[in-house]
Amino acid sequence: MYAFDLERPTTIQDAVAALKTEEAQPLGGGQTLIPTLKQRLAMPSKLVSLHGISEMKGICADDSGRICIGGATTHGEVAAGAGEYPALAYLAGRIGDPAVRARGTIGGSLANNDPSACYPAGALASGATILTDKREIAADDYFQGMFATALDEGEIITEVKFPVPEQAAYMKFIQPASRFPLTAVFVAKFADGVRVAVTGASEEGVFRWGEAESALSGNFSADGVSGLSVDRSGMIGDLHGTKDYRAHLVGVITKRAVAAAAAGEAGGTVGH
Repeated sequence: MYAFDLERPTTIQDAVAALKTEEAQPLGGGQTLIPTLKQRLAMPSKLVSLHGISEMKGICADDSGRICIGGATTHGEVAAGAGEYPALAYLAGRIGDPAVRARGTIGGSLANNDPSACYPAGALASGATILTDKREIAADDYFQGMFATALDEGEIITEVKFPVPEQAAYMKFIQPASRFPLTAVFVAKFADGVRVAVTGASEEGVFRWGEAESALSGNFSADGVSGLSVDRSGMIGDLHGTKDYRAHLVGVITKRAVAAAAAGEAGGTVGH
């Protein structure tokens, strides 16, 4: 590690002011940032911890029935407290291990937008709204590629609002070394149609599978996506799986997610 300043604001306003300092960077749960600092892949002169901002913590429901989760709420807290949205609680409860779930935050995960992270799939499939200290951003506009988002420099995710679907499930195929999904799919059925978000598979990060959404909106069953496949050319190819393998997994995992949702189950995990 190297020397840097650390500020611990207790309000969003103070955090925003601290982040105006040159080379300042926000610190959520630190599950990605701290390893990055250790490897000297980033060297900010100041870290602004968001951990002590109480107005960015907690889970509630708004007047329209959306689940509202503070940006500094940990994965473990989401797993325990988002019972009104079982698939989202299931997703949070299978991120990493207990140590990661005790420190990692939903805001930190979405701000980092790792191409294999779980929350981006949940937010995109749900049609969530990401609230920041400046504005509201629809999930469809928020995710802009691998590690890329609509956030401006110093902008903080303060809350995420999730519409609750009629049926939903999250299914992931675990890469055993990292516990990140090699491929994972979140399926959410709403009254006006189905949304399908895929993470861990694409070189562009999380994405919606439009062809599957159209098919499932007409036939919400595993058979509804039979014969469909994603374009292999945009898939990640590495030592853990080829482009063809990931493209194949997208179809398999989507079928399993749909079957789980139709059966009233929150999701499932493949691999150990």
